[in-house]
Amino acid sequence: MELRGRTALVTGASRGIGRHIALALAREGVIQVLTARSQAPLDAVAERIHALGATAHVLAADLTVPDDRQELAVRAEALLGRVDILVNNAGIESEGAFLDMPWEVMAATVRTNMLAPLHLARLLVPGMVERGAGHVVMMASLAGKKGAPYDAVYSATKAALVQWTAAARLEHQHRGVGFSVICPAYVTGEGMFAKFEMAPPAMLGSCTPEDVAKAVVRAIRHDLPEVIVNSRPVRPLLALDALFPRFAGRVMGWLGIPAFQRRKVEGGGLHDR
Repeated sequence: MELRGRTALVTGASRGIGRHIALALAREGVIQVLTARSQAPLDAVAERIHALGATAHVLAADLTVPDDRQELAVRAEALLGRVDILVNNAGIESEGAFLDMPWEVMAATVRTNMLAPLHLARLLVPGMVERGAGHVVMMASLAGKKGAPYDAVYSATKAALVQWTAAARLEHQHRGVGFSVICPAYVTGEGMFAKFEMAPPAMLGSCTPEDVAKAVVRAIRHDLPEVIVNSRPVRPLLALDALFPRFAGRVMGWLGIPAFQRRKVEGGGLHDR
């Protein structure tokens, strides 16, 4: 896909990974609608985009509310004329042992991470199909490929996005609409790791928000099914898990992943990406 002149709706665009994605798309000449819950941070991102000579509109919305999602899709199409690209980036991570996590926190995680992106896709993909062109990006996680301890609910929502994308690609492979899922490993420099000054396990690797943003641009341009963003190769471990899951679990222990996840719980809470 040639990106210059295309239009995009980017969710969770006020900070973190979303801000970097919005700026990366702006540098490619994409005209955007940016959305998140808070207006002021969105305005700040839009100002940076305008300074690049690109166009960005701002629509505050609570994506956990179905009516807000419906209104967002309608208003985005009205502002842009059409939505060529949907980047479902908004998400929250709810750390904690599964049995200790309140149901309300679990439900909020599912509403934000899974139901909201599926609903927005359901609202906007029909227009893409009608035009015979478009692209949907789902922001998942490496935890969607291999569940992370003390992040069970979050992992489940991201696994759902991985499998939805794979299925949607097959359904629409001759309709001109592309679907990509992005699976970052531990992201440094933004979010909880920066806040709590936590370094991820060295043997597993990490990535930066800029790395993730570049992966999004690459996925759209080349219609890539799945991009894992990490400083170290991870697919051999995922293949090992598929073939020998019990042994792979031991390897994760050797890499220090369960211990690291437990330390995250100590700082715990509900974090926007």
